[in-house]
Amino acid sequence: MSDSVDQIVPPSPRLFPLLPLRDIVIFPYMVVPLFVGRKQSIGALEKAADEDKMIFLISQIDPKVDNPEEDDLYRIGTVGKVVQLLKLPDGTVKVLVEGVWRGHMSTFLNEEDMLQAQVEPLEEDIADSSEVEAVMRAINSTFESYVALSKKVPVEVSSTISGIEDPSRLADAVAGHLQIPIADKQEVLELLDPAQRLEHLLVLLEQEIEILQVESRIRSRVKSQMERSQKEYYLNEQMRAIQKELGEQDEFKQEILHFEEQIKKKRMSKEATEKIQAEMRKLKMMSPMSAEATVVRNYIEWLLALPWQKGTKDRHDLTKAEEILEADHYGLQKVKERVLEYLAVQALVKQIKGPILCLVGPPGVGKTSLGQSIAKALQRKFVRVSLGGVRDEAEIRGHRRTYIGAMPGKIIQGLRKVGVNNPVFMLDEIDKMSTDFRGDPSSALLEVLDPEQNNSFADHFLDVDYDLSQVLFVATANNLHAIPRPLHDRLEIIRIEGYSEEEKLHIARRYLLGKQIKAHGLKQDNVRFSDRAIYEIIRRYTRESGVRSLDRNIASVMRKFAKKALLEGTDKLLKIGESQVQKYLGVAQYQYGIREKEDQVGVATGLAWTETGGELLSIEVTTLPGQGKLTITGQLGEVMQESAQAAMSYIRSRWQELQLEKDFYSKLDIHLHVPEGAVPKDGPSAGITIATALASALTGRRIKKDLAMTGEVTLRGRVLAIGGLKEKLLAARRGGITKILIPADNKKNLTEISQQILKSLSIVPVDHMDMVLDHALFAEKE
Repeated sequence: MSDSVDQIVPPSPRLFPLLPLRDIVIFPYMVVPLFVGRKQSIGALEKAADEDKMIFLISQIDPKVDNPEEDDLYRIGTVGKVVQLLKLPDGTVKVLVEGVWRGHMSTFLNEEDMLQAQVEPLEEDIADSSEVEAVMRAINSTFESYVALSKKVPVEVSSTISGIEDPSRLADAVAGHLQIPIADKQEVLELLDPAQRLEHLLVLLEQEIEILQVESRIRSRVKSQMERSQKEYYLNEQMRAIQKELGEQDEFKQEILHFEEQIKKKRMSKEATEKIQAEMRKLKMMSPMSAEATVVRNYIEWLLALPWQKGTKDRHDLTKAEEILEADHYGLQKVKERVLEYLAVQALVKQIKGPILCLVGPPGVGKTSLGQSIAKALQRKFVRVSLGGVRDEAEIRGHRRTYIGAMPGKIIQGLRKVGVNNPVFMLDEIDKMSTDFRGDPSSALLEVLDPEQNNSFADHFLDVDYDLSQVLFVATANNLHAIPRPLHDRLEIIRIEGYSEEEKLHIARRYLLGKQIKAHGLKQDNVRFSDRAIYEIIRRYTRESGVRSLDRNIASVMRKFAKKALLEGTDKLLKIGESQVQKYLGVAQYQYGIREKEDQVGVATGLAWTETGGELLSIEVTTLPGQGKLTITGQLGEVMQESAQAAMSYIRSRWQELQLEKDFYSKLDIHLHVPEGAVPKDGPSAGITIATALASALTGRRIKKDLAMTGEVTLRGRVLAIGGLKEKLLAARRGGITKILIPADNKKNLTEISQQILKSLSIVPVDHMDMVLDHALFAEKE
């Protein structure tokens, strides 16, 4: 501060050279050195030095602006005097300025060589002496506390400021030394009433003191923590020295040496190498008996145990691979073809991203065992993880090391177990995962099963990226609808349909019988199973699309054969025909669907799909005198009930073509029933069957007994496509049906059905309900 400048305020506005300031506000009586480098600013200083040395000092709103315009500057600043000017060798100017009086910028002039401003002087208000005196005392004492806490304000400043008696000068002097934002300082500058200025400063001082006290407490805590850490380090070093003398650390040293040797030999990613070296440095500093050392040791063991760059070489002999796939599984041509395609592309490209296959099909069709065959065909190792019932995201991504007993997720565990980075990795029962408060495991799998992301899979336990792009993931599921849509989008879906009776017979002959004969210690030549006996087991003792129950029933027969062989001699011939099946397996458990024995009115045969395969579905309709009520029974789902309503509306709209009375429905009650009422039924594919049964019951025309049908019906009579065609055709063939009506849109699916099935059935594609009635109903009434 200076007393050399008298605060002389000119009587009228005048034009001053303008110096815009960055990150500083200059108050009256404040002496400040400035370094000036901008061309216009230097021009303003030179003009001031040549004239009366007076210059207008005003702060920029944004200090980053290099060429400020009028909107970039505050309106109120300080008119100051250039005390000293020194040009430096680099072209910049060092200037010493002293604030004189407050001024308001009324006009801004932006000239090429300098900035100028028309400045109006601002008169300060005269404050009440008693109030101002009280505030000044408070300011002085509070500023002393501020100086004591702050390291940036010299101690002698406090005594200098305490000697100032003018309230306006005191406020400006204190504001100039406060370490507060520029906007706050500008606000102080713009207050013309010294009393208000002092009160505002008092608030700012209290706030700054509170912040400084908090900083002081934090510094004290940090210092004490550092001192404690240094003490612990010193004590640990002493303990090491004592243990060294006692010879107790030899085992720990050997373990560290063993780790270091393994790290040298292990080929890891750069990130993993840096991480394990950092962990080794921490381990060396720890006591071998501490809990933290155990956690670090376990982490290092996991990193060293993982196959970072170790893999197996794929088999590129397509013929050999195909032989292996054919030997292990019957049928399943789509899957086998996809695996061979993958091998062919890899043989040509050498390096491709592993596909994410998802085998979808009913239980027992060989999805899981197919994964092992794929690994065998590729000459890769196989690892399987069951996801059924998994509901915690950490099961996939692992737990963070802060938790007691933390481990990596199932993916990383599986790779450690198999020991290579390119196995066939089976994610079994991917549709059986669930969600709870611990997270959504299916969302965690999104990264694992995305070829664009899984080259940097982040397991929470490892805390480093792991490359999964070499892994061939094979997922299995029974129900595609249970898989969340984002996960479904990352999977290459391969559907595995149920087996026909002939295919089950072949599988039993080629695989199951030989396996069970060997498992029960019997001789191949002494066991005879007739084809009719196998068919009897398939039809009456199993209800499945796969062969799991068939395998169990064959094993049950073999156990009885084994008992018989021990009692009667091991060389005796053991055989079973159709008539002996009940003797060995007991009463038949199932009654497979058989067609109606005679043509009937109001009874139509439909085809249904279930998870265990296809079924024949009888739909019965009877009419009763009444008032137009439609009763639906048989435990039908909402979709099937809506199909019945749509079919009824279609029949009512075709009353003329069916030769019915216009108001026939108002005189009759109609009861629609689907037998086996304890079994829930749903789906739209019974629509045309319901419509046919309704038409038959209302017209009195019989339905052909050897005919079955499937298809969804619309209100206009259009027949829409359905699913599960293969299973439905198998059920029809098994039940003695000879003619089947299918939607015309499903005609394309017949190419996937074996010729053996197609030859035994007359399949008629239909696209309208009128065609269905022409084929299904006899022309004459009963």
